[in-house]
Amino acid sequence: MQTETNVKLTQYSHGAGCGCKISPKILEQILSGSLAMPDNKNLLVGNHSKDDAAVYDLGNGTALISTTDFFMPVVDDPYEFGRIAAANAISDVYAMGGKPLLAIAILGWPVNKLDPSVAQRVIEGGKSICVEAGIPLAGGHSIDSPEPIFGLAVNGLVFVGNVKQNNTAKAGDLLYLTKPLGVGILTTAEKKGILKAAHQGIAAKQMMQLNKIGTELGELPFVNAMTDVTGFGLLGHLAEIADGSNLTAVLPNMSSIPLITDDLQYYIEQKSIPGGTLRNWDSYGHSIAIASNLTATEESIKAILADPQTSGGLLISVDPAEKSEVELLFGEYGIHSNGLIGYMKPRDQYSVVVGE
Repeated sequence: MQTETNVKLTQYSHGAGCGCKISPKILEQILSGSLAMPDNKNLLVGNHSKDDAAVYDLGNGTALISTTDFFMPVVDDPYEFGRIAAANAISDVYAMGGKPLLAIAILGWPVNKLDPSVAQRVIEGGKSICVEAGIPLAGGHSIDSPEPIFGLAVNGLVFVGNVKQNNTAKAGDLLYLTKPLGVGILTTAEKKGILKAAHQGIAAKQMMQLNKIGTELGELPFVNAMTDVTGFGLLGHLAEIADGSNLTAVLPNMSSIPLITDDLQYYIEQKSIPGGTLRNWDSYGHSIAIASNLTATEESIKAILADPQTSGGLLISVDPAEKSEVELLFGEYGIHSNGLIGYMKPRDQYSVVVGE
């Protein structure tokens, strides 16, 4: 039985982080005829949309945000795995414009393979992120499972007027992204043993960053739509915004897309591409148009924009008249550049257009 001193958690999982998510196409089939629950006048956001969390009106001007997220290890270190999984789960509350309130843990553990001390470190990592978010880890549930699994169920609060959804963008809105892309590519490279020394730890560091800015963005009426970028990649989550809003999203050029390292092309050439990338493209590639005049190859564009992100950044649709206030807020949070990646336009035949 492996202990904390010699464990490599990713050896015990067939997938990694949000790359474990069921593909959008299969998930659509699973949910198409189910969850037909009776409408509830207090349920502001439920399974009628593809939002990040459920939102329930408490009747006093505030609403309860409820969400859950869990997955298998995306890094080897147990403490970091706990931190990443917790940050990823809490992000759904921030993506709805809310403030986290409390969390409970979800743990699946192969008790005959991995020592309980390893699970303890995972829990400690999750608790440390909850402390950073200012909430208690108030309990949880555990099972004996073939692979290690960890995540949280999280509740938050939001003023009813501040709720942000992913289907309320407007034509002319500017698109912003708060974290660079490439986490899936780097974690796959690490699992394959080809990650350069200079890139050790940078994916984990980014995945452990909380999307706290979401609470303040929720207070801005000119932020018209918001979601976080996770397992479906930037293109998948952007397509959800476009389809839900009956608009088309435009990413004018690849140079505006923030990348976690300039060396992503090297890893793409080494075939360091997660299986989730291919599943993503198979699900929504038919609704994406890639211009022929881009300098980047189509393979590279797909590998980057469909790369499954774990604990990724917030994707925000903003009234262009108020762009300076959003960019000022980004600066206060130390977010790269100004985060501007594209815009929304009236609907054409595609969900997302890459290049102009």
